[in-house]
This record gives sequence, C-alpha cells and structure tokens, in this order.
Amino acid sequence: MYQVQTLNKISPVGLAQLGSSYEVADTFENPDAILVRSAVMHEMTFGDKLLAIARAGAGVNNIPLDRCAEEGIVVFNTPGANANGVKELALAGMLLASRDIVGGINWVQTIKGEETVAKMVEKGKSKFAGTEIKGKKLGIIGLGAIGGPLGNAAIHLGMEVYGCDPYISIDAAWNLSRAIHHVKTREEIFKNCDIISVHTPLVKNADPNIATEKMINAETIAMMKDGVIILNFARDLLVDDEAMEAALKSGKVRKYVTDFPNAKTAGMEGVIAIPHLGASTEEAEDNCAAMAAKELVEYLENGNIRNSVNFPNAEMNAVGKKICILHRNVPSVIASLTQGISNAGANIENMVNASRKEFAYTMIDVTGAISDDVIESMKTIDGVIRVRVIG
Repeated sequence: MYQVQTLNKISPVGLAQLGSSYEVADTFENPDAILVRSAVMHEMTFGDKLLAIARAGAGVNNIPLDRCAEEGIVVFNTPGANANGVKELALAGMLLASRDIVGGINWVQTIKGEETVAKMVEKGKSKFAGTEIKGKKLGIIGLGAIGGPLGNAAIHLGMEVYGCDPYISIDAAWNLSRAIHHVKTREEIFKNCDIISVHTPLVKNADPNIATEKMINAETIAMMKDGVIILNFARDLLVDDEAMEAALKSGKVRKYVTDFPNAKTAGMEGVIAIPHLGASTEEAEDNCAAMAAKELVEYLENGNIRNSVNFPNAEMNAVGKKICILHRNVPSVIASLTQGISNAGANIENMVNASRKEFAYTMIDVTGAISDDVIESMKTIDGVIRVRVIG
C-alpha cells in the first residue's frame, strides 16, 4: 500500500487514478509520494520514504528541486494539461485589450443608479471604442503547448500570425497551422506585430539570445510599433515592470495584459491585471490532477519517469526484476553497478540510462538471483543516491 500525501485540495478526477493500492491523506508524516498544487515546500523536511512529488500544474517554483534531487526524490509536473485554459484566457486578453471592455463595464457601474442610464450609455460609449483583432498581426514567442494552439486559433479569427521558437519540438511543429509565419528571431516579432504574446519558460542567462528574463524591456519595447498590445500569460519576470510603466505612460504600449499581478503592476494605469486565472478552470484542474497521479503511479509501480523536472525521463519494460538507480552523472557508476550484478551470477536482460545535467537515472532488467546484500552494496557505490527493486 502506497501512502500519498496531498498538500492542497486535489481534484477527485485525479485521485481516482490512484486505485485501491493507494492510501490518500493530508496528514502522513512519512509518505511515499506527495501531490501538490500551490503549497510552498521549501521549508519542508522530507521523510526517508518519500520517492516522488507530483505538481498538478506546470510551474515548480514552490518546490526545492535541487534538494529533492540530492535526496533522491523525483519531481514531476504536468506540462500541457492546463494549456487549453491558458490559451482561451489569452484570447480573452486580446479582446479585453483591443476593446476597452473593462473600462466600459466599470463606467456602467458608476451610473447604474441613474434613471437615464440608457441615454447616458449611448452618449458616453464612444470613449470606450476600440479596434478589432481581425487582420491584426499577432506575434507569439514560444510555440509550445499554449503558444501553438493560440496561433492556430488566431488564424481562424482572421489574424496574421508570426511565431518564434528556436527550440520547437517536432510534435509541436506538426500541430501548427501552415498559415503561421515562422520567424527566426524575437526582433522580427517585436518590429512587425500589433499584438505580442509571450509563452516561454523563465530562463536566466548572460546570453540575450537565450535568456527570457525581462526580454520585454526598454530596448525591445523601443523596437515595437506604437500602440502595441503585450500579453503575458507565461511568467511574471519575462517583463520589466519599470520599462512597461514608462511605455504605457508614453503611449508606446497601448495595453499590457498580465496573469501575474504584483505590487507594481496591480495599480499601474494601462494594465489589465488578471488574478492568475490561466489554469483556473474545472477542466484544467481535472487534467492536471489526473496527469500528476498517473505520473506517480507509473514511477512508484514501474519505475518509469515521465515529465520529471529534476531527473531525466526514462522508461523500460522488464522481463525480470527491475533495479532502479538514481545517481550522479559521473564516470564509473554504471560499471560498478553492472559488475555487482555480474559477480552475483545474474544476467542483465536490458538496461536504460539517461542523464540530466549532474544527475542520472539507470534501470536494469535482471534475471537470476539478486540478494539483498547485492542491492545494499549498490547503495554504497560512490555517486549512488537511491536504489529500488521492482518486481
């Protein structure tokens, strides 16, 4: 029986994926796995039984990834599970920014008690007039699970779409509309588009061609068309708030729509600040929870890693016992592991090894007798973090 601790309310659709071999509660002291949404885990102490943490969502800033890797705890997220919810909100953001819908709604609330409200609306509505999105140029930076579908939807709405993503996957590329113009640099997006939507991870790097932190800044805003609309449904720190405030005051940027309000942007004139609603739909919460639960089941029961953020992904079917080893990505570990199996007289039927920066994961399919002493000796090999036997 596996014990799974929940740190937030998790959708029943997700919990249903765990089955009868799992006990779920929010009070376990030393669980086998943790399911989490937004709870901050950096100050938590983890028990020696904890094998995995699954985040029902994409961002993992609330989880101490490096410490988990050092302790042999695999951390999962659920990329793409909430993509449709974010895509739909980005479409709404374009409409809110193109037409002053928010301003108009707020104004109606100030006159709702007047007997002549209907006449006042007809007289005053012109100050909230906007523009249509049909025929406008939309630039998307990042054509993954959200940016790609957003571009496809915008094509159907009559927009001219430009996309930039030097790291686009083959699957994502196959799913893009042929009508999307694929450009090689962000600068082409900045210079040519009426609306710009960012959908990249936060990357801190000295190379400005790689870094995404504050990629919307004074220098890049200066390249843009006057009256540009900027949408941020990806990460708060992709945009330099000081530069944005100056651009909004000057009229260079017409509207800034962000799903990540902070002390600066929440009260900034010209900002439409949405309270992080991108994934706040019933469907997205169900999808994320189900995907996170399935990842835990696959790892706990079969040792397979899918969508980890601190260890490499790896999968293998085994005919015998599967020995699963989390270790550092250093020389001689594999040789020491296989030598121990050979000395025990067992046979290696198959082996998978994958690495992710300084950490690695090895699965060995073994037939023949493997004693507990052999497994214990593997744990003492320099660089080995955790050893499990499945089957």
